[in-house]
Order: sequence, then C-alpha cells, then structure tokens
Amino acid sequence: MVGNPDFQTISGQDQAPELQEIGTPEGELHLRFFITGEEEFALPATGIRRIIEHAPDHITPVPNVSPLLLGTLNEQGRVIWVADLGQFLGQAKPMNTDRAEIPVIAVEDQGTMLGLAVHQIIGTDWLDVDELKVTATPSDATAPFLKGEWPLAAGKSLRLLDHIAILRSARWVA
Repeated sequence: MVGNPDFQTISGQDQAPELQEIGTPEGELHLRFFITGEEEFALPATGIRRIIEHAPDHITPVPNVSPLLLGTLNEQGRVIWVADLGQFLGQAKPMNTDRAEIPVIAVEDQGTMLGLAVHQIIGTDWLDVDELKVTATPSDATAPFLKGEWPLAAGKSLRLLDHIAILRSARWVA
C-alpha cells in the first residue's frame, strides 16, 4: 500500500500533512439545562452518571413519599428515584408530565443516585469556574443548592447547582 501512488504527494515525496491547531478548552465541563422555560442551570459533568429521556409512563409513582418525587425509573436494572427539580428548588408549579418524554439527569455521589427531572437539556459547555459570581439574592429555596452564577446576555444568568447538596438534602424525607 505504501507504494500506491494514491498515497504519495504530487512531488512523490512524503510530506507531513498540515496540522490543525486544536484549542484547549478553558474551565470545566458542565451540563446546561432549563428547569422552566426561562431559568437556566448547570451541573458539573463530573457528578452526572447518565442522561435519560423516557415517556412519563416509564416513571412508576410510589405512594407515601415526598411530593417532590415523581416516582422510580428502572434503568438497565437499577432503580433510580426521579425528582421534580423545579419543585425541589421552590417552583410553585409542578413539572408538566403530559408530554412525549421527560429529560432526567441522573446524579451520583458515594453510591447514591438520584434522577433530576428537568424541562429541557441544552447540552454541554466548558465554563470557567473562576468567573463564577456569588449569587446576590437567591430565593430561600435555592440558596443552599447554588454555588454561584455566570452572567449571561439580556440580564439573565446561568446558575451552578451543587449536586452533592441536592443529594444530601433533608427535603427528601419531608
């Protein structure tokens, strides 16, 4: 194959191909998502175990548990509790489950896994944690679970959640 003329350059000499410069991403990888149509949040990718999208009928309701929990989901033989993240963070209106699929972000810490149901997943982005600002006036419900925020255009912000604080919260037993 090396003698094949298709593998040689025009001059017949071996030449190094032009290298493309690949930039090194700055910051840390985060998953961006909406809890409601307007509130954008992020979670560090290191704490995310998987992203699941299933029809609402795949989430099995469980009686006599916290109203923040939508139920359980069987994902590859593992039972995952699924929570309405918006309600957990103090949203008055529960998640609309009358739709084709519900995006669930499964977070894990020390063997404990929890699925966080959200409105919409945007994707991943490299975000510089050094540019994170301390949240000026978070609501009482979200304050213990926020690490800070990045300012966005049009006066909006991207809020960074602490998945470990969410997993260890006493709100799950209420």
